[in-house]
Amino acid sequence: VQLQASGGGLVQAGDSLRLSCAASGFSVGDYTIGWFRQAPGKEREGISSMRSQDNRAFNAASTKDRFTMSRDRDKNAVYLQMNNLEPEDTAVYYCAATPRRLIVSAIRSPEFFDHWGQGTLVTVSS
Repeated sequence: VQLQASGGGLVQAGDSLRLSCAASGFSVGDYTIGWFRQAPGKEREGISSMRSQDNRAFNAASTKDRFTMSRDRDKNAVYLQMNNLEPEDTAVYYCAATPRRLIVSAIRSPEFFDHWGQGTLVTVSS
């Protein structure tokens, strides 16, 4: 199982970015998938996650109106469309996956995810 995140970069406040996460060794349709981020000096936090069995999702309150997660089974990839970026969004962004059938309240928590990509840095300047 491997995940490779890409698409990060340096942008200005108000700009958009689309992060991609290419999966191999498993099907993204069969796993619960999530996007997480970790800012300097802060704990890793859940941004958006989607269960495999019914697509029920978790979206963080701070980003749910600006970020959208999607899953493409044909390309075996997941994406995070980020609009109207703010300096507070500066962080390393990770995609993660687990085959576990989690309850909805658990899919926001990084400790329940077994496989992680290497992370991609997003820097938003003011």
